[in-house]
Amino acid sequence: MGLVYAFELHDRVIGTIRMVPASHGLTLTEQLLAGVMPDFRERWPDGWEAGRLVIAPDFRVGQDVLKRCLYLTLLDMLDNVEVSNLLGCCTHVLSRLYRRFGFNVVARDASLPGLEKTYSLIHGDVPGVHAALSTSEHRIADA
Repeated sequence: MGLVYAFELHDRVIGTIRMVPASHGLTLTEQLLAGVMPDFRERWPDGWEAGRLVIAPDFRVGQDVLKRCLYLTLLDMLDNVEVSNLLGCCTHVLSRLYRRFGFNVVARDASLPGLEKTYSLIHGDVPGVHAALSTSEHRIADA
């Protein structure tokens, strides 16, 4: 149903991410989007939720490691699944970081009934995210 990626550097796992198609109502992002934008599946077909992203504390300095991990994830997805849109939920602070990677905030302070925690909902179309994650260094390394 979904994909889980692990990122390794020098024989050490430094992070993971889970990608789930946004078409089955399985993820928190889908539940939150349904409350604020019920037509999100029609608006953003072939959408996948990027979630459960974890990077080891030693590698959280700056944004280069995160950017590279997201880039490698996207490259693999483009080769193996139909993906046109990426979706996610995160804190307001992290939404500012994801904007640097081609995502846009589509809703702020989204929550589920009975829960106090609020989220920012983010969306990125694949061409825009790919362009934001790509650098000349990546293009050379992947050639």
